[in-house]
Amino acid sequence: MPYVIETYDKPNHQHLRQSTRAEHLAFLAENAGKLLACGAKLSDDGGDGGGSLYIVDTEDRTEAEALIAADPFSKVGLFERTVITRWRKAYLDKTCYLS
Repeated sequence: MPYVIETYDKPNHQHLRQSTRAEHLAFLAENAGKLLACGAKLSDDGGDGGGSLYIVDTEDRTEAEALIAADPFSKVGLFERTVITRWRKAYLDKTCYLS
């Protein structure tokens, strides 16, 4: 079962997110094969919501932990909190995975 990683940015750290964004996007591209999905959380008006969501294709919690620790956003201390949760894939990309 994959893992969901939800991150919460430290308050008033949007500048850090923006200054590290290019490195973060390069990191995501390098690790695209491990990601079922990922993206920034947004507010209802489409503005930055102060965090991200990753769905990591791994059966190993340690691998999920290592992935988020290697993210440039983690390395610069952007995240106030990170939650890693095992996830049962029921539907993904309009496809049912239930048996």
